[in-house]
Amino acid sequence: MRTTQSALEQALQSLAPIHLELLNESHMHAVPPGSESHFKLVIVSQEFEGLNAVKRHQAVYRTLGDLMQQIHALALHTYSPTEWAATGQAPNSPQCMGGSKADH
Repeated sequence: MRTTQSALEQALQSLAPIHLELLNESHMHAVPPGSESHFKLVIVSQEFEGLNAVKRHQAVYRTLGDLMQQIHALALHTYSPTEWAATGQAPNSPQCMGGSKADH
């Protein structure tokens, strides 16, 4: 059986990534154990050169298409090769607040 994560990783190959990290961060959220609902994507591609963040995110969403309906959240960190060479890492994800901030 193919996992959601493997399906996402396979689809993202069409962006010809130089670097690709897809982290399942579902365990950091109030979801059932073993869930595949929250992901962090770090992707470096020449395709992002000259594009602003919105255009890069749109390219990722277009690439994933209907797979987006299988997940709840996707944190996107998109870099051109030049940007990645300068930073070399994406920011850490914040801890989940366990629901709406209004509930606290």
